[in-house]
This record gives sequence, C-alpha cells and structure tokens, in this order.
Amino acid sequence: MAYKEKDTKKWTAQWFETNVKGEKKKRRKRGFETKREALEYERQKKLNNNRNMNMKLSDFVDIYFDDKQNELKDRTIKNKRYMMEQHIIPYFGSQKINEITASQIIQWQNEMQTKGFSEAYLRMIQNQLTCLFSHASRIYDLTTNPCKKVKRMGSFDVRSLNFWTLEEYQKFIQTIEQGTKYYIIFEILFWTGCRIGELLALTKKDIDFEKNQININKTYYRTNRQDIITEPKTKQSIRIVEIPEFLKQEIKCFIDRHYGMPDNERLFPIVQEAVQHKMKRHIEKSGVKYIRVHDTRHSHVAYLINKGVDPILIKERVGHKDIRITLNTYGHLYPNQQRKIADLIDSEKNKP
Repeated sequence: MAYKEKDTKKWTAQWFETNVKGEKKKRRKRGFETKREALEYERQKKLNNNRNMNMKLSDFVDIYFDDKQNELKDRTIKNKRYMMEQHIIPYFGSQKINEITASQIIQWQNEMQTKGFSEAYLRMIQNQLTCLFSHASRIYDLTTNPCKKVKRMGSFDVRSLNFWTLEEYQKFIQTIEQGTKYYIIFEILFWTGCRIGELLALTKKDIDFEKNQININKTYYRTNRQDIITEPKTKQSIRIVEIPEFLKQEIKCFIDRHYGMPDNERLFPIVQEAVQHKMKRHIEKSGVKYIRVHDTRHSHVAYLINKGVDPILIKERVGHKDIRITLNTYGHLYPNQQRKIADLIDSEKNKP
C-alpha cells in the first residue's frame, strides 16, 4: 500500500514479489508526486509479477487484503482474514493458487461439512474462497477459476429468520425500566429497524425533533480497544428514518435528563456486547424466545410486512442496497396473493 514520506513529502509505492524459491519479498519505489501515481505503479507491478499466479495461496491472501485496504473496513478485513486463517489456509495455503483444482475444492467442502458448522457459516467460509479466486481471475488474470466449476456449499434459509412479534417485544420491553438508556436503545432498534452500529453512532445532532426524523449517516464499532466511527455499510445506508411521535418524545426526555450533552457526542457511549448482554438478561426475565440484537431489525421488517407496507418503502427505511435483498430475505413473509388473483378473475367473469 502506497504511503507518504514525512521528510520528502513524496509518495512511495510498495508491493510484494515472489522469487524462484517461492519466498515473498517486499519491494519499494520512492519519489512519486501523487498517491495516484504510486498506486498505479503498484498495480502494474502486481499485474506483472503475479500474472502467472505461480505463488502459494497463503501469499496471495496477503496481496488480496493489501488490495482491499481502501475498499473494506478494518473490522471486515479482520473477520475475513480470521475465516481464511482458520478454514482455508490450513488446507490450501501451501499450494500454488494456479494449481488448485475443482476436485480439491470439493474435497475441502466435504471436510468442512463434517465439522458441525451451520449452513450459514459454511456459506460464509465458501464466500471467502470464492472472493479470493474471483479477485485472482479479475485482477491478476488467473486462467482458471475452480470455484466456478463447483456448487457452493452452505445456504441461507430465509425461513429460519429469527424475530419477535409485537406481542413478544412488548413482553420483553416491559421488564426494562421505562426511560432508561437501554429502554431507549431497544425502542429505537425495534421501531426503526436500524443496525446496532448505526444506533451506537447516533448523536443529539442526528435527531430532528421538529420533523420527527433520525438521520443515519455513520456507524460505530470497537476493535483493538479503539472506538471507530465510519461511514455506514453502503451508500443506501445513509438515510432519513421517520419516527413516530411517542418515540421522539422518549428520545427527547432521555436527552433532556442528560442536560448539557454536546451535539456531537454519542447518545449511547457503550459497545455492542453490552447491549447483547443486557438483552440476554431481559429475555430470560421476560420468558420470550432468544434472538440476537440484529434480529430486532428483522422484527421491525416483519412488523411492517404484517401491516401491509410496500417492499420499496421497507427497503428505503432499513437502508437495503437493492430491493432484491428485501424480497429475497423477507419475501416468504408476505401473504400468498394467488387466491386474491383468482377471486379478482371470478369477479370479472361474473359481471353482468
């Protein structure tokens, strides 16, 4: 990844080369006037050095994450690298990436499926390997992508979505003291469908009490003992969420009790794990079924679907990138309209 020299103020390009012994060496070239020039030089070097992809998969993993530094968030890179180090590198790491075959991937899939992982987790592991080979094919001209020849393992059963009904949520929230920090947190989560990271990044400035709106424009997470606030998951995640009057009043009363709170200070300066821990305690206390914090988002969508809200409006409210995400994830919750169609045809046929 290119960097700027402190003394000369010029940019330096850096990349990895693999010698004939298969050893990975870092290379540098200094003196570029702009970051763009240095990055382009890096890109060309990587293309030239890795065109035949005659390198170990473990070495290409480093190149992959080097390329993705500006595209992926630190937390995402950390999670993806962990899965690769646990489930992919032990199996394929020492092999040349251009020699890995479809049959070997099938053998790897068979082994992964004996380890007791859920279908969803198997799908996530598979996605990491697929991303590696897709990047190698698209950017470094890997001749054959073996992942394209095999069926992906794992699945995501949309019918197994976990969520609360309104009655279950009401039973849960009644066990938390009204107006307290966690009461407001769960009220916002359930009645807006926002992501936990989006909620924990909210400031007083993000609440428009005149228009009854919450402006979602950032997300929060904690990694390596550091609080990180960054852009949301996608561009579509930046949105204005309309809130009901009762929720606005609850948020306003909470802020008023914290007199002098700066406009740009987080409303809830805690971490996600604290919210999950509190949620678990009150699930046990209320006797409702166990769900994760993220499942309050599913609960909100399920509530809207039950009320007949159009999928397009739901997509905009929860910040989905594409309407297909909304329909693919929640489509089975919509009532079957086939009887309605038949009745409509009947009524037309029976007209005098």
